[in-house]
Amino acid sequence: MDKDKVIYDLLKQVEDLTLRVQRFEILKEEIKILRQENAELKVEISELKARLNINSRNSSMPPSSDGYRKKPALPKKKKGKQGGQKGHKGHTLHQIDNPDQIVKCNPESCSCGHKFTDKQIKLSEKRQVFDLPKPRLEVTEYQIYKAICPKCGKSHKGIAPEGVNAPAQYGNKVKAYAVLLNSHYKIPFKKVQLLFSDLFGYSINESTVYSAGKQCYKKLEKTEEIIKSKIAKSNVAHADETGLRVKRKLHWLHTASSLFYTYLFVHEKRGAEALTSEKSILDKIIGWLVHDCWSSYFSFEKLKHAICGAHILRELEGLVESGQSKWAKVFKTFLMNIYQMPFEERVKKRQYIESRYDLICSIGEKLEPPPKKVKGKRGRYKRTKGRNLVERLIREHNAVLAFAFNKEVPFTNNLAERDIRPAKVKQKISNCFRTLEGAEIYARIEGFISTARKHNRNVFSELCTTFDGNNFITG
Repeated sequence: MDKDKVIYDLLKQVEDLTLRVQRFEILKEEIKILRQENAELKVEISELKARLNINSRNSSMPPSSDGYRKKPALPKKKKGKQGGQKGHKGHTLHQIDNPDQIVKCNPESCSCGHKFTDKQIKLSEKRQVFDLPKPRLEVTEYQIYKAICPKCGKSHKGIAPEGVNAPAQYGNKVKAYAVLLNSHYKIPFKKVQLLFSDLFGYSINESTVYSAGKQCYKKLEKTEEIIKSKIAKSNVAHADETGLRVKRKLHWLHTASSLFYTYLFVHEKRGAEALTSEKSILDKIIGWLVHDCWSSYFSFEKLKHAICGAHILRELEGLVESGQSKWAKVFKTFLMNIYQMPFEERVKKRQYIESRYDLICSIGEKLEPPPKKVKGKRGRYKRTKGRNLVERLIREHNAVLAFAFNKEVPFTNNLAERDIRPAKVKQKISNCFRTLEGAEIYARIEGFISTARKHNRNVFSELCTTFDGNNFITG
Protein backbone atom coordinates (compact mmCIF):
# COMPACT_ATOMS: atom_id res chain seq x y z
CA MET A 1 0.00 0.00 0.00
CA ASP A 2 2.76 2.38 0.84
CA LYS A 3 4.53 1.43 -2.36
CA ASP A 4 1.51 2.22 -4.48
CA LYS A 5 1.06 5.54 -2.77
CA VAL A 6 4.68 6.46 -3.32
CA ILE A 7 4.44 5.50 -6.98
CA TYR A 8 1.19 7.45 -7.30
CA ASP A 9 2.78 10.53 -5.72
CA LEU A 10 5.80 10.23 -7.96
CA LEU A 11 3.64 9.93 -11.05
CA LYS A 12 1.65 12.95 -9.99
CA GLN A 13 4.83 14.96 -9.45
CA VAL A 14 6.12 13.92 -12.89
CA GLU A 15 2.81 14.94 -14.41
CA ASP A 16 2.92 18.33 -12.63
CA LEU A 17 6.50 18.80 -13.70
CA THR A 18 5.60 17.93 -17.30
CA LEU A 19 2.74 20.46 -17.24
CA ARG A 20 5.07 23.10 -15.83
CA VAL A 21 7.64 22.39 -18.56
CA GLN A 22 4.91 22.63 -21.19
CA ARG A 23 3.67 25.91 -19.69
CA PHE A 24 7.24 27.18 -19.58
CA GLU A 25 7.75 26.33 -23.25
CA ILE A 26 4.47 28.02 -24.15
CA LEU A 27 5.41 31.14 -22.16
CA LYS A 28 8.87 31.08 -23.68
CA GLU A 29 7.34 31.00 -27.18
CA GLU A 30 4.90 33.76 -26.26
CA ILE A 31 7.74 35.93 -24.92
CA LYS A 32 9.63 35.35 -28.15
CA ILE A 33 6.58 36.39 -30.20
CA LEU A 34 5.97 39.43 -27.98
CA ARG A 35 9.59 40.51 -28.26
CA GLN A 36 9.39 40.23 -32.04
CA GLU A 37 6.11 42.17 -32.07
CA ASN A 38 7.64 44.76 -29.73
CA ALA A 39 10.62 45.23 -32.05
CA GLU A 40 8.31 45.53 -35.07
CA LEU A 41 6.10 48.05 -33.24
CA LYS A 42 9.14 50.11 -32.26
CA VAL A 43 10.20 50.25 -35.91
CA GLU A 44 6.65 51.15 -36.96
CA ILE A 45 6.41 53.89 -34.28
CA SER A 46 9.75 55.36 -35.36
CA GLU A 47 8.60 55.31 -39.00
CA LEU A 48 5.33 57.06 -38.07
CA LYS A 49 7.21 59.66 -36.01
CA ALA A 50 9.55 60.21 -38.95
CA ARG A 51 6.52 60.75 -41.22
CA LEU A 52 5.13 63.36 -38.85
CA ASN A 53 8.45 65.23 -38.92
CA ILE A 54 8.83 65.13 -42.72
CA ASN A 55 9.25 68.53 -44.37
CA SER A 56 11.03 70.06 -47.34
CA ARG A 57 14.39 70.11 -45.51
CA ASN A 58 14.60 66.38 -44.79
CA SER A 59 12.69 64.80 -47.69
CA SER A 60 11.72 65.32 -51.32
CA MET A 61 8.50 67.08 -50.37
CA PRO A 62 8.07 70.58 -51.91
CA PRO A 63 8.41 73.72 -49.72
CA SER A 64 4.72 74.48 -50.26
CA SER A 65 3.82 71.36 -48.24
CA ASP A 66 5.34 72.87 -45.08
CA GLY A 67 2.33 75.17 -44.64
CA TYR A 68 2.54 77.44 -41.61
CA ARG A 69 5.47 75.44 -40.27
CA LYS A 70 7.66 76.73 -43.09
CA LYS A 71 10.76 78.45 -41.80
CA PRO A 72 12.09 81.63 -43.45
CA ALA A 73 14.75 81.07 -46.09
CA LEU A 74 17.10 83.53 -44.41
CA PRO A 75 17.68 84.02 -40.67
CA LYS A 76 16.35 87.21 -39.14
CA LYS A 77 18.91 89.98 -38.99
CA LYS A 78 19.71 91.24 -35.54
CA LYS A 79 21.22 94.56 -36.52
CA GLY A 80 21.58 96.70 -39.61
CA LYS A 81 19.62 99.16 -41.69
CA GLN A 82 16.36 98.33 -43.39
CA GLY A 83 16.06 98.13 -47.18
CA GLY A 84 18.68 97.25 -49.77
CA GLN A 85 22.07 96.37 -48.33
CA LYS A 86 25.49 97.40 -49.55
CA GLY A 87 26.46 95.61 -52.76
CA HIS A 88 22.83 94.82 -53.65
CA LYS A 89 22.08 95.34 -57.35
CA GLY A 90 18.91 97.38 -57.44
CA HIS A 91 16.56 98.31 -60.28
CA THR A 92 15.99 101.99 -59.57
CA LEU A 93 13.80 103.93 -61.97
CA HIS A 94 15.87 106.47 -63.93
CA GLN A 95 14.79 109.46 -65.98
CA ILE A 96 14.90 109.20 -69.78
CA ASP A 97 16.06 111.79 -72.32
CA ASN A 98 13.01 111.75 -74.58
CA PRO A 99 9.74 111.65 -72.62
CA ASP A 100 6.48 111.11 -74.55
CA GLN A 101 4.95 114.36 -73.37
CA ILE A 102 6.15 117.42 -71.47
CA VAL A 103 4.03 119.48 -69.10
CA LYS A 104 5.54 122.85 -68.17
CA CYS A 105 4.95 124.03 -64.60
CA ASN A 106 5.62 127.81 -64.83
CA PRO A 107 5.33 130.35 -62.04
CA GLU A 108 2.55 132.77 -63.05
CA SER A 109 3.37 135.87 -61.04
CA CYS A 110 5.21 137.27 -58.03
CA SER A 111 3.52 138.19 -54.78
CA CYS A 112 4.20 141.84 -55.65
CA GLY A 113 2.05 141.49 -58.76
CA HIS A 114 4.80 141.14 -61.41
CA LYS A 115 3.97 138.65 -64.18
CA PHE A 116 6.92 136.63 -65.52
CA THR A 117 7.75 136.56 -69.23
CA ASP A 118 9.13 133.51 -71.10
CA LYS A 119 12.62 135.03 -71.11
CA GLN A 120 12.62 135.40 -67.30
CA ILE A 121 11.65 131.73 -66.73
CA LYS A 122 14.46 129.12 -66.56
CA LEU A 123 14.33 125.35 -66.09
CA SER A 124 14.99 124.46 -62.44
CA GLU A 125 14.42 120.68 -62.23
CA LYS A 126 12.74 117.73 -63.97
CA ARG A 127 10.39 115.17 -62.53
CA GLN A 128 9.17 112.25 -64.60
CA VAL A 129 6.14 110.03 -63.98
CA PHE A 130 6.15 106.60 -65.62
CA ASP A 131 2.57 105.46 -66.22
CA LEU A 132 0.61 103.18 -68.49
CA PRO A 133 -1.13 104.58 -71.55
CA LYS A 134 -4.78 103.71 -72.02
CA PRO A 135 -4.73 100.17 -73.45
CA ARG A 136 -6.41 99.76 -76.83
CA LEU A 137 -6.34 97.39 -79.75
CA GLU A 138 -4.97 98.84 -82.96
CA VAL A 139 -7.23 97.94 -85.89
CA THR A 140 -5.68 97.64 -89.37
CA GLU A 141 -8.08 97.48 -92.30
CA TYR A 142 -7.02 95.76 -95.51
CA GLN A 143 -9.07 97.12 -98.42
CA ILE A 144 -9.04 94.67 -101.29
CA TYR A 145 -9.73 96.25 -104.68
CA LYS A 146 -10.53 94.67 -108.01
CA ALA A 147 -10.28 95.87 -111.59
CA ILE A 148 -11.43 94.72 -115.05
CA CYS A 149 -8.98 94.88 -117.94
CA PRO A 150 -10.40 97.28 -120.63
CA LYS A 151 -8.70 95.27 -123.42
CA CYS A 152 -9.59 91.62 -122.64
CA GLY A 153 -12.27 92.09 -119.99
CA LYS A 154 -10.45 89.84 -117.49
CA SER A 155 -11.18 90.58 -113.79
CA HIS A 156 -8.32 91.03 -111.30
CA LYS A 157 -8.50 91.28 -107.51
CA GLY A 158 -5.94 92.38 -104.91
CA ILE A 159 -4.48 89.80 -102.52
CA ALA A 160 -4.62 90.23 -98.74
CA PRO A 161 -1.47 89.46 -96.70
CA GLU A 162 -0.94 85.85 -95.60
CA GLY A 163 -2.98 84.98 -92.53
CA VAL A 164 -5.65 87.65 -93.10
CA ASN A 165 -8.50 85.28 -93.90
CA ALA A 166 -11.63 86.64 -92.18
CA PRO A 167 -13.64 89.88 -92.26
CA ALA A 168 -12.61 90.47 -88.63
CA GLN A 169 -9.91 88.61 -86.69
CA TYR A 170 -7.24 89.00 -84.02
CA GLY A 171 -3.64 89.60 -85.07
CA ASN A 172 -0.49 87.72 -84.09
CA LYS A 173 0.37 90.08 -81.22
CA VAL A 174 -3.00 89.44 -79.59
CA LYS A 175 -2.49 85.68 -80.02
CA ALA A 176 1.03 85.90 -78.56
CA TYR A 177 -0.25 87.91 -75.58
CA ALA A 178 -3.07 85.42 -74.94
CA VAL A 179 -0.66 82.46 -75.12
CA LEU A 180 1.78 84.22 -72.77
CA LEU A 181 -0.97 84.86 -70.22
CA ASN A 182 -2.42 81.36 -70.37
CA SER A 183 0.75 79.24 -70.59
CA HIS A 184 3.51 81.15 -68.84
CA TYR A 185 1.53 83.28 -66.39
CA LYS A 186 -0.95 80.44 -65.70
CA ILE A 187 -4.10 82.52 -66.15
CA PRO A 188 -7.13 80.32 -66.97
CA PHE A 189 -9.04 80.81 -70.25
CA LYS A 190 -11.99 82.55 -68.58
CA LYS A 191 -9.76 85.04 -66.76
CA VAL A 192 -7.85 85.80 -69.97
CA GLN A 193 -11.23 86.65 -71.49
CA LEU A 194 -12.11 88.92 -68.54
CA LEU A 195 -8.69 90.63 -68.66
CA PHE A 196 -9.07 91.44 -72.36
CA SER A 197 -12.51 92.84 -71.66
CA ASP A 198 -11.22 95.03 -68.80
CA LEU A 199 -8.13 96.29 -70.67
CA PHE A 200 -9.21 96.57 -74.28
CA GLY A 201 -13.00 96.39 -74.26
CA TYR A 202 -12.96 93.21 -76.37
CA SER A 203 -14.08 89.95 -74.73
CA ILE A 204 -11.86 87.42 -76.52
CA ASN A 205 -13.42 83.95 -76.81
CA GLU A 206 -11.97 81.14 -74.71
CA SER A 207 -11.84 78.98 -77.86
CA THR A 208 -9.73 81.70 -79.53
CA VAL A 209 -7.19 81.52 -76.69
CA TYR A 210 -7.05 77.72 -77.00
CA SER A 211 -6.72 77.94 -80.81
CA ALA A 212 -3.87 80.44 -80.41
CA GLY A 213 -2.04 77.99 -78.13
CA LYS A 214 -2.59 75.16 -80.60
CA GLN A 215 -1.30 77.30 -83.46
CA CYS A 216 1.76 78.30 -81.44
CA TYR A 217 2.36 74.62 -80.60
CA LYS A 218 2.47 73.68 -84.29
CA LYS A 219 4.74 76.58 -85.19
CA LEU A 220 7.20 75.57 -82.45
CA GLU A 221 7.66 72.03 -83.80
CA LYS A 222 10.89 72.84 -85.67
CA THR A 223 12.10 74.95 -82.74
CA GLU A 224 11.60 72.05 -80.32
CA GLU A 225 13.65 69.72 -82.53
CA ILE A 226 16.55 72.19 -82.45
CA ILE A 227 16.25 72.52 -78.65
CA LYS A 228 16.35 68.72 -78.27
CA SER A 229 19.48 68.42 -80.41
CA LYS A 230 21.22 71.22 -78.46
CA ILE A 231 20.51 69.53 -75.11
CA ALA A 232 21.66 66.13 -76.43
CA LYS A 233 25.00 67.62 -77.52
CA SER A 234 25.64 69.58 -74.31
CA ASN A 235 28.38 68.53 -71.89
CA VAL A 236 25.96 68.46 -68.95
CA ALA A 237 22.23 67.78 -69.09
CA HIS A 238 19.69 67.63 -66.26
CA ALA A 239 16.63 65.37 -65.99
CA ASP A 240 13.67 65.28 -63.64
CA GLU A 241 9.96 64.46 -63.58
CA THR A 242 6.84 65.51 -61.67
CA GLY A 243 3.25 64.32 -61.45
CA LEU A 244 0.64 66.02 -63.63
CA ARG A 245 -3.13 65.55 -63.59
CA VAL A 246 -4.45 64.99 -67.12
CA LYS A 247 -8.05 63.89 -67.78
CA ARG A 248 -8.39 63.15 -64.03
CA LYS A 249 -5.55 60.63 -64.22
CA LEU A 250 -1.94 60.82 -63.09
CA HIS A 251 0.52 61.57 -65.88
CA TRP A 252 4.13 62.70 -65.67
CA LEU A 253 5.86 65.83 -66.95
CA HIS A 254 9.46 64.99 -67.86
CA THR A 255 12.26 67.45 -68.52
CA ALA A 256 15.69 67.28 -70.09
CA SER A 257 17.45 70.61 -69.87
CA SER A 258 20.78 72.41 -70.00
CA LEU A 259 22.02 75.87 -69.05
CA PHE A 260 20.51 77.43 -72.19
CA TYR A 261 17.76 75.05 -73.34
CA THR A 262 14.66 73.38 -71.84
CA TYR A 263 12.69 70.46 -73.24
CA LEU A 264 9.46 69.22 -71.64
CA PHE A 265 7.17 66.35 -72.55
CA VAL A 266 4.13 64.61 -71.03
CA HIS A 267 3.81 60.83 -70.68
CA GLU A 268 1.45 58.42 -68.92
CA LYS A 269 4.36 56.68 -67.19
CA ARG A 270 7.20 57.82 -64.97
CA GLY A 271 9.85 55.13 -65.44
CA ALA A 272 11.64 53.28 -68.23
CA GLU A 273 8.63 53.23 -70.57
CA ALA A 274 8.60 57.04 -70.66
CA LEU A 275 12.37 57.54 -70.66
CA THR A 276 12.86 55.17 -73.60
CA SER A 277 9.88 56.45 -75.61
CA GLU A 278 10.10 58.49 -78.81
CA LYS A 279 9.47 61.67 -76.85
CA SER A 280 12.55 61.18 -74.66
CA ILE A 281 16.06 62.27 -75.70
CA LEU A 282 18.05 60.59 -72.90
CA ASP A 283 19.37 57.93 -75.28
CA LYS A 284 20.88 60.71 -77.43
CA ILE A 285 22.75 62.48 -74.60
CA ILE A 286 26.51 62.01 -74.88
CA GLY A 287 27.78 63.86 -71.79
CA TRP A 288 26.84 63.98 -68.10
CA LEU A 289 23.28 63.51 -66.89
CA VAL A 290 22.43 64.98 -63.47
CA HIS A 291 19.36 63.42 -61.83
CA ASP A 292 17.86 62.44 -58.47
CA CYS A 293 18.89 58.75 -58.47
CA TRP A 294 15.61 57.45 -59.92
CA SER A 295 16.56 53.87 -60.89
CA SER A 296 15.21 54.14 -64.44
CA TYR A 297 17.88 56.70 -65.33
CA PHE A 298 20.64 54.16 -64.72
CA SER A 299 19.37 52.00 -67.59
CA PHE A 300 21.20 54.42 -69.91
CA GLU A 301 24.73 53.05 -69.75
CA LYS A 302 26.34 55.13 -72.52
CA LEU A 303 26.12 58.45 -70.67
CA LYS A 304 27.83 59.50 -67.43
CA HIS A 305 25.67 59.77 -64.31
CA ALA A 306 25.76 62.39 -61.55
CA ILE A 307 23.40 62.31 -58.55
CA CYS A 308 21.87 65.45 -57.06
CA GLY A 309 23.65 66.26 -53.78
CA ALA A 310 20.66 68.20 -52.42
CA HIS A 311 18.50 65.06 -52.49
CA ILE A 312 21.12 63.10 -50.58
CA LEU A 313 21.48 65.88 -47.99
CA ARG A 314 17.71 65.92 -47.40
CA GLU A 315 17.66 62.15 -46.86
CA LEU A 316 20.62 62.40 -44.48
CA GLU A 317 18.90 65.22 -42.58
CA GLY A 318 15.81 63.02 -42.18
CA LEU A 319 17.95 60.23 -40.67
CA VAL A 320 19.77 62.70 -38.40
CA GLU A 321 16.49 64.09 -37.05
CA SER A 322 15.10 60.59 -36.42
CA GLY A 323 18.17 59.91 -34.24
CA GLN A 324 18.51 56.33 -35.46
CA SER A 325 21.48 56.65 -37.85
CA LYS A 326 24.58 58.13 -36.24
CA TRP A 327 26.65 57.68 -39.40
CA ALA A 328 24.29 59.99 -41.34
CA LYS A 329 25.46 63.10 -39.46
CA VAL A 330 29.10 62.23 -40.18
CA PHE A 331 28.39 61.67 -43.88
CA LYS A 332 26.40 64.90 -44.16
CA THR A 333 29.29 66.91 -42.68
CA PHE A 334 31.73 65.08 -44.95
CA LEU A 335 29.65 65.83 -48.08
CA MET A 336 29.24 69.52 -47.20
CA ASN A 337 32.99 69.85 -46.58
CA ILE A 338 33.70 68.48 -50.06
CA TYR A 339 31.16 70.87 -51.59
CA GLN A 340 32.73 73.89 -49.87
CA MET A 341 36.27 72.77 -50.72
CA PRO A 342 37.95 74.52 -53.73
CA PHE A 343 37.99 72.32 -56.84
CA GLU A 344 41.79 72.21 -57.09
CA GLU A 345 42.03 70.98 -53.50
CA ARG A 346 39.46 68.25 -54.17
CA VAL A 347 41.51 66.94 -57.08
CA LYS A 348 44.68 66.84 -54.93
CA LYS A 349 42.86 65.02 -52.12
CA ARG A 350 40.91 62.64 -54.35
CA GLN A 351 42.37 59.46 -52.90
CA TYR A 352 41.71 60.63 -49.33
CA ILE A 353 38.14 61.73 -50.18
CA GLU A 354 37.28 58.41 -51.82
CA SER A 355 38.78 56.33 -48.99
CA ARG A 356 36.95 58.46 -46.39
CA TYR A 357 33.72 58.02 -48.38
CA ASP A 358 34.12 54.23 -48.40
CA LEU A 359 34.95 54.15 -44.67
CA ILE A 360 31.81 56.06 -43.62
CA CYS A 361 29.64 53.92 -45.89
CA SER A 362 31.11 50.70 -44.47
CA ILE A 363 30.39 51.93 -40.93
CA GLY A 364 26.86 52.85 -41.98
CA GLU A 365 26.36 49.41 -43.52
CA LYS A 366 27.35 47.75 -40.23
CA LEU A 367 25.17 50.05 -38.11
CA GLU A 368 22.04 49.81 -40.24
CA PRO A 369 19.99 46.67 -39.54
CA PRO A 370 20.11 44.09 -42.37
CA PRO A 371 16.99 43.38 -44.46
CA LYS A 372 14.36 41.27 -42.74
CA LYS A 373 11.81 38.94 -44.21
CA VAL A 374 8.31 39.75 -42.92
CA LYS A 375 6.07 36.74 -42.47
CA GLY A 376 3.07 36.68 -44.76
CA LYS A 377 4.46 39.34 -47.10
CA ARG A 378 5.84 38.67 -50.55
CA GLY A 379 8.47 40.54 -52.50
CA ARG A 380 11.70 42.18 -51.37
CA TYR A 381 12.90 42.02 -47.77
CA LYS A 382 11.97 45.03 -45.65
CA ARG A 383 14.71 47.64 -45.39
CA THR A 384 14.98 50.77 -43.29
CA LYS A 385 15.44 54.16 -44.95
CA GLY A 386 18.97 54.28 -43.61
CA ARG A 387 19.75 50.84 -45.08
CA ASN A 388 18.36 51.85 -48.47
CA LEU A 389 20.41 55.04 -48.49
CA VAL A 390 23.72 53.49 -47.46
CA GLU A 391 23.34 50.70 -50.03
CA ARG A 392 22.63 53.32 -52.70
CA LEU A 393 25.67 55.40 -51.67
CA ILE A 394 27.90 52.33 -51.94
CA ARG A 395 26.42 51.24 -55.26
CA GLU A 396 26.52 54.72 -56.89
CA HIS A 397 29.86 55.84 -55.42
CA ASN A 398 31.10 57.48 -58.66
CA ALA A 399 27.80 59.23 -59.42
CA VAL A 400 27.58 60.75 -55.93
CA LEU A 401 31.15 62.14 -56.14
CA ALA A 402 30.87 63.22 -59.79
CA PHE A 403 30.61 66.91 -58.80
CA ALA A 404 33.79 66.69 -56.71
CA PHE A 405 36.22 65.80 -59.52
CA ASN A 406 34.48 67.19 -62.63
CA LYS A 407 34.31 70.97 -62.73
CA GLU A 408 31.44 71.10 -65.21
CA VAL A 409 29.15 68.93 -63.04
CA PRO A 410 27.05 70.92 -60.51
CA PHE A 411 26.33 69.74 -56.96
CA THR A 412 22.54 69.80 -57.36
CA ASN A 413 19.84 69.13 -59.93
CA ASN A 414 18.19 72.50 -59.23
CA LEU A 415 18.25 73.48 -62.91
CA ALA A 416 15.82 70.70 -63.89
CA GLU A 417 13.70 71.27 -60.78
CA ARG A 418 13.31 74.96 -61.65
CA ASP A 419 12.31 74.04 -65.20
CA ILE A 420 9.40 71.82 -64.10
CA ARG A 421 8.29 73.87 -61.07
CA PRO A 422 5.97 76.19 -63.12
CA ALA A 423 3.80 73.15 -63.91
CA LYS A 424 2.96 72.79 -60.20
CA VAL A 425 1.79 76.41 -60.11
CA LYS A 426 -0.27 75.77 -63.25
CA GLN A 427 -1.96 72.81 -61.54
CA LYS A 428 -2.71 74.73 -58.36
CA ILE A 429 -4.48 77.42 -60.37
CA SER A 430 -6.23 75.30 -63.01
CA ASN A 431 -6.38 71.99 -61.08
CA CYS A 432 -5.65 69.76 -64.10
CA PHE A 433 -5.50 69.56 -67.89
CA ARG A 434 -8.75 68.44 -69.46
CA THR A 435 -7.05 66.80 -72.44
CA LEU A 436 -3.65 65.28 -73.21
CA GLU A 437 -3.41 67.65 -76.17
CA GLY A 438 -3.77 70.63 -73.83
CA ALA A 439 -0.97 69.30 -71.60
CA GLU A 440 1.32 68.76 -74.61
CA ILE A 441 0.60 72.29 -75.88
CA TYR A 442 1.55 73.68 -72.47
CA ALA A 443 4.75 71.58 -72.28
CA ARG A 444 6.11 72.70 -75.67
CA ILE A 445 5.28 76.39 -75.19
CA GLU A 446 6.63 76.47 -71.61
CA GLY A 447 9.82 74.74 -72.78
CA PHE A 448 10.33 77.40 -75.44
CA ILE A 449 9.61 80.26 -73.02
CA SER A 450 12.06 78.79 -70.49
CA THR A 451 14.68 78.59 -73.25
CA ALA A 452 14.03 82.21 -74.21
CA ARG A 453 14.43 83.29 -70.57
CA LYS A 454 17.76 81.46 -70.36
CA HIS A 455 18.95 83.44 -73.40
CA ASN A 456 17.71 86.75 -71.86
CA ARG A 457 15.26 87.23 -74.74
CA ASN A 458 12.02 89.21 -74.57
CA VAL A 459 9.43 86.43 -74.33
CA PHE A 460 6.53 88.41 -75.79
CA SER A 461 8.61 89.50 -78.80
CA GLU A 462 9.76 85.92 -79.39
CA LEU A 463 6.18 84.62 -79.30
CA CYS A 464 5.16 87.33 -81.78
CA THR A 465 7.95 86.36 -84.19
CA THR A 466 7.01 82.69 -83.72
CA PHE A 467 3.51 83.44 -84.98
CA ASP A 468 5.08 85.38 -87.86
CA GLY A 469 7.10 82.29 -88.82
CA ASN A 470 10.49 82.47 -87.09
CA ASN A 471 12.13 83.09 -83.71
CA PHE A 472 15.64 83.50 -82.33
CA ILE A 473 16.29 79.74 -82.52
CA THR A 474 15.05 79.03 -86.03
CA GLY A 475 16.40 82.35 -87.36
